[in-house]
Amino acid sequence: MRRIPLIPTLVVGMAVAAMIALGLWQLLDRLPAKEAHIARLAKNPSLPAVAFPRFPDDSLLFRRTSAFCLEPVDIRRAGAGSAGYRLIATCRTGAEGPGFQVQLGTTRDPLGKVDWRGGKVSGWIGHAPDSRPLIATLFDRRPQDMLLIADTPAAGLTANTPPNVAAVPNNHLAYAVQWFLFAGIAAIIYAIALRRRAR
Repeated sequence: MRRIPLIPTLVVGMAVAAMIALGLWQLLDRLPAKEAHIARLAKNPSLPAVAFPRFPDDSLLFRRTSAFCLEPVDIRRAGAGSAGYRLIATCRTGAEGPGFQVQLGTTRDPLGKVDWRGGKVSGWIGHAPDSRPLIATLFDRRPQDMLLIADTPAAGLTANTPPNVAAVPNNHLAYAVQWFLFAGIAAIIYAIALRRRAR
């Protein structure tokens, strides 16, 4: 029987150990943290309203909020799944400050427009559409911008669907299982290769 090759075995062993470690990290760290975050978010709709945040803060998602749009500087469309398109206004709040975005409502018309001049808006805090590719978010750790989802639609638009905590993804258990499967498959393939080599 041939001697087991040292370097390939070390490389495969380290790769398998790294995949197991990643699976344990997803299972023991990321999953409980995400479950705790979702539990906090589930309570937010029943908490008192807050001023719309000036900067991203995911702990405020689904909280009731309000803001005053001094002037909409842009109104754009974004996909809304089965609801068609969301019309999102970028608002100026004064000479200073970052402004904010408000989802005015939805429409099924791909060319739909709305005549909205601003004013006080109330609703819920959500995430603004993120144009970054999914792979880019792995390296670009900037927080996603916040969005005020209006509880009363602008004239001619359909009302927004209230935010639902059930829509918050929690895939960490699936990620953990995937890493464990990758580790198991790598170990099995290498064991088969060693057996064939021995023959």
